[in-house]
Amino acid sequence: MKRAIFVLVIIVTIGAGAGAYYMRRNGGDLQGNASQAGGPGGRAGRGRGQAGGGGFGGPGFGGPGGGFGGPRLPMTVELAAVKRADLSEQITVVGNLIGEATVEAVPKVAGRLASVSVRLGDRVSRGQTLAKIEDQEMIEQVKQAQASFEVSAATIRQREADLKFAQTNLDRSRNLYGRQLIPQQTLDDAEARYQAASAQLDLARAQYAQSQARLDELKINLANTVITSSVNGFVGKRALDPGAWVTPNSALISVVDIGVVRLVANVIEKDLRRITGGAHADVEVDAYPGEKFTGRVARVAPVLDPATRTAQIEVEIQNSTFRLKPGMYAKVRFTVEQRDHALVVPANAVVDVNGDRGVFLPGDGDVAKFQPVEIGLTDKDLVEVASGLSEGDRVVTTGAAALRAGDRIVLAGQPGQPGQSGQRGQRGGGRRGGSGEAGGDRGGSSGDRGAPGGGGRRGPEAGGQLPGQRQTGSGARGQS
Repeated sequence: MKRAIFVLVIIVTIGAGAGAYYMRRNGGDLQGNASQAGGPGGRAGRGRGQAGGGGFGGPGFGGPGGGFGGPRLPMTVELAAVKRADLSEQITVVGNLIGEATVEAVPKVAGRLASVSVRLGDRVSRGQTLAKIEDQEMIEQVKQAQASFEVSAATIRQREADLKFAQTNLDRSRNLYGRQLIPQQTLDDAEARYQAASAQLDLARAQYAQSQARLDELKINLANTVITSSVNGFVGKRALDPGAWVTPNSALISVVDIGVVRLVANVIEKDLRRITGGAHADVEVDAYPGEKFTGRVARVAPVLDPATRTAQIEVEIQNSTFRLKPGMYAKVRFTVEQRDHALVVPANAVVDVNGDRGVFLPGDGDVAKFQPVEIGLTDKDLVEVASGLSEGDRVVTTGAAALRAGDRIVLAGQPGQPGQSGQRGQRGGGRRGGSGEAGGDRGGSSGDRGAPGGGGRRGPEAGGQLPGQRQTGSGARGQS
């Protein structure tokens, strides 16, 4: 046990010593690298240093002032004039189109389909026959009920005759009894026969009414074997074919009236107060891009859905050409406010800087100047300026989002913008150039990566060094 502990202590000690040695060695390497890269007397700069001699010539990618943290390069932008235009504020919502009426034509009686006279997409009118159910059995039942009805009618005539005969006998018996020619019992028998005949007539009349009701019922059932359309429209769905057994709950044919279509959409709470019944609406559908259909707000729900905080609206659109179909996805726009001759700027000119909305103006020396403005109505292309600008002022549009106050700007297409006279720099000696203002990295007017600074590697006129000389300026990544 002691031996194992001893071995473990030795291993830990060796590991700690190796770690300390490794850290000291890496620290020395890092200091040596720093000395070579940045201090005075270091190697001639080859990288992307800032202002100073050596390297690829001066400031490098950072632009004037050198390095990656110096002043920003001039920004290429476009300008537009502040002008006046008619502007409107719109609310856009989306929804689905439905028909004015959608009716399911279903059988009223059970039976087997004998025929279906329409197909999908056929145009139908109110009362037109759509399908027929087999009716032979129903016809026979109607005939039987008709016969029963006629029997009931004959029975009534017979009972009426019996009653008339009983009435005559009763009158004769009363006359004879008054003259005391017949006993009281005979008179009572005559009255009883009269009452029985009257009851038989009432029964016959009730049976007659019952037979008539049964006949009417069977005639209605017979008529219900013919399935008709209750609206004008088109066949939107056909579910069954001839030979199928149907019941009163069977879905058979759907007829849709699309002479007027309705757009059903949901409007959020804050926009609901700005939309009223009868308001004009412009409707667009994906099936006809760029085309607008005119509608009006027909109905607005008086309550909001508590789950979504929206209210349902219906927009009616005349569809005499039947181009709009139920189920289409549609967008509807409501114009809620209109301004004529408003002072406007392009929408991409308005930016947000530290919580303030405004625009950039070209200042003296092509320097961007931020101007706060007060915004009015907006649409997808233009923004109304309520205050802060005057008509004719020029504002930055393209490139405004990337600008900062004080940045230099260059108009698109204007000579001298970044990238026209050099790859990455503007002024400064190049790697193999001559003087500081003229030497390029490999020839040309401006350094490939240069900027203001000392001469190139072989440009003695600009402060460069001859081969073999020791450089005392900045290193590859040092400063001047």
